[in-house]
Amino acid sequence: MQNHVMPAGEDRMALRHLMTDRRIGGALGLGFSSGIPFMLVYITQSAWLSEAKVPIQILGLMSELTLAYKFKFVWAPFLDRYDAPIFSRLLGRRRGWIVVSQLAVMVTLAGIAFGDPANWLWWTILFSLALGFAGATQDIVIDGWRITVAPPERQALMSSWAEIGWRIGNLVSGAGALYLADAFGWRAAYLFMAAFMLPGLMSAFLAPEPPSDRVEHSKPGGFVETIVEPIRDLMKRLGPLAIPILVMIAGFRMPGYISSAMAVPLFKSLHYSNSDIATVTKLFGFWVALAGTFMAGYLVPRIGMMASLVIGTVFASASHLSLAYLAVHGDHGGGEFWLFAITVSIDSLAYAFASIVLITYMSTLTSTEHAASQYALLTSLCAFPGSILAGFSGFLIERMSFEWFFVMTSLIGIPVALLCWYLWHVERTRIAASA
Repeated sequence: MQNHVMPAGEDRMALRHLMTDRRIGGALGLGFSSGIPFMLVYITQSAWLSEAKVPIQILGLMSELTLAYKFKFVWAPFLDRYDAPIFSRLLGRRRGWIVVSQLAVMVTLAGIAFGDPANWLWWTILFSLALGFAGATQDIVIDGWRITVAPPERQALMSSWAEIGWRIGNLVSGAGALYLADAFGWRAAYLFMAAFMLPGLMSAFLAPEPPSDRVEHSKPGGFVETIVEPIRDLMKRLGPLAIPILVMIAGFRMPGYISSAMAVPLFKSLHYSNSDIATVTKLFGFWVALAGTFMAGYLVPRIGMMASLVIGTVFASASHLSLAYLAVHGDHGGGEFWLFAITVSIDSLAYAFASIVLITYMSTLTSTEHAASQYALLTSLCAFPGSILAGFSGFLIERMSFEWFFVMTSLIGIPVALLCWYLWHVERTRIAASA
């Protein structure tokens, strides 16, 4: 699930309809369950693996377990066209798949809980891979339900409440899991996370069935029709700027993906506790991310899309220097808590701002006919290169230390910022020529 800026005026409408429209409650509950798995596939789990003395090279490679989220567009058409076993007969196609995917998330979380990464790392890898696939599938079918259960004029409202639920679920699986791990151990923390899927499971049963689920669907037209045609349409509409735009999208969040793979290992190396990490990255981070979201929503309409892209990539990349500073000055037995909080908050604010700017820009590139497919492809393009490179981050840390690693990720943003500036210049030239 992606982040969205709540449109102006929609908050009052949402409050008015929350208690009377089952679709809104369903979006909130399903958004919550969508926010649970992703953090537990790798980011939160990396704290457990660090405590288990898993080599840092392996920690970096395990970031690849989230690749299912980058390739979910491949199997999405089959979830649109075929019924889920048993549950689709009871609940309809989309809600049936939601329940199946949620049960799969619960089972795989329990599987990870009963593992022992210090001695059976293969067990943890196997169930984490399965969790990534189950979580990505849940995202696909929840998005499908949200889009088909409400008319277009209600989609902004549905997306807003789904996003609120997602953020709360993300907070629970981040800060909540770390607090529980400190108090009861990692096995109990992951079992609690499996139990936290129950509100989403109840929402799937209580949410209304989309009208389209009652209509027989045609069989899929094959891989080429599903995947290639949206790409062909996108490239045709972007014209000569297609390659620069796609390269910019691929590189825009690359520094963030690479640096985030080593953030928690950095914090653990500086002797911050799980509770300290949860407080700063999740509790503070929750509000900081909201601030970055609102800041992007305020600035983009006022300064323009292309200017916002330039500011976003510069801000996001430069913010990694705060992590480099922390790597040098933060190791005092966990006593430098406020230095930890300030530097990480800078990085979190920049990440949230840049993400919303990019989401807004990618949304403007899609066509009405292929909006879902093209947006999925663009988000995959955005995430894939950085995710692949993040797998080698542990080897880089071993060779260059944490501080120089984060300086390097900051410098990666320079060519991306130059490309954003070039596209901005071309856009201004085109507007001037047409005036």
